[in-house]
Amino acid sequence: MKTITVTELRGNIYKLLDEVLNTGIPIEIKKGGKKLKIVPVDKADKLQNLVSRPNAIKGNPNDLVNISWEKEVNLDLP
Repeated sequence: MKTITVTELRGNIYKLLDEVLNTGIPIEIKKGGKKLKIVPVDKADKLQNLVSRPNAIKGNPNDLVNISWEKEVNLDLP
């Protein structure tokens, strides 16, 4: 969780509110030795932030166990 000062909140309030809404991660504000939190009421959909990886391996992960990498990697270390 990110902790900010009241001055930082005042200067970036719209950006910080959008950040809380988009990520679902609360922000803590420190004021005079006490702390406040900005917390979204609704939970954010974490899957919405996933990045597409078209070159990712699709299939059974157990099929990767017996892959031979000798032709791909030079293991001759000094």
